[in-house]
Amino acid sequence: MNALFWFIMLIINFAAIMLAYRLFGKTGLFLWIPISVIIANIQVVKTVEIFGFVATLGNIVYATSFLVTDILNENYGKKEAGKAVGMGFFALISMTVLMNLALRFVPHESDFAQESLLTIFSIMPRIAAGSLTAYALSQFHDVWAYNRLKEMRPGRKYIWLRNNASTMVSQAIDSIVFTLIAFAGVFEFALLIEIMLTTYFFKWLVAAADTPFIYLARSWKDKGIVE
Repeated sequence: MNALFWFIMLIINFAAIMLAYRLFGKTGLFLWIPISVIIANIQVVKTVEIFGFVATLGNIVYATSFLVTDILNENYGKKEAGKAVGMGFFALISMTVLMNLALRFVPHESDFAQESLLTIFSIMPRIAAGSLTAYALSQFHDVWAYNRLKEMRPGRKYIWLRNNASTMVSQAIDSIVFTLIAFAGVFEFALLIEIMLTTYFFKWLVAAADTPFIYLARSWKDKGIVE
C-alpha cells in the first residue's frame, strides 16, 4: 500500500508544479520552493517501509525542488535559480524559529495539540541544521552544475543530460549530509546507512521521472504559453 501512495504522491507533486507554472508562470515556480522545503522537513520525521526498504518521507516533495530550480535555470537563467534557493533558506529558517517559539507557549488545559507539536517540531532545529547544510551544498551545486552543462551543451537536445547529471550528483550530496547531521545517534548505524541509501534511491527515481516535465516547461516557454 505504501508503494501505491508513493506513486500517487509523485504524480500529485509533478502535477502541482506544472499547474503552478502554467497558472502563475515563474512566480508559480518560486512559490513551490518554500512549499516543498517546509513540507519535506515535516514529513521527514516519519519513517516508513517502501518496496521492502526503510525510508523517511519527504523525499518526493524535496526532490521536486531540484526540478523547479532546473526549470528556472533552463528557462530564466542561473540568477533566477539561485534566487529560488535563497527563498528556500528563508522559508526553512522562518518555520523553524516560529514553530519553536510556538512550543514555548504554555498550553491551556483544553489544548490537545501540544504533545503532537512537540513530537514533530522539538527535533526541528537539528533537522533544520541538517537540511540547511545539505540544502546549501546540494542546491547551489545543482544550480552551478546545470548552468555549466548548459554552457557546454546548449539547446533542447541535451536538457535530459544537464537535468539528470546535475540533479543526481546534487541529491547524493544532499542525502549524505542531511542524514548524518539529522539522524546520527538517533538511529542505529545499520539503519542510518539504510535510510541514507534509500533516501538517495528514491530521490534518484524522482530525478529520472521528472525529465519529461522539464522538456514540457521549456516547450511552454518557447511557445509563449508562460512568461
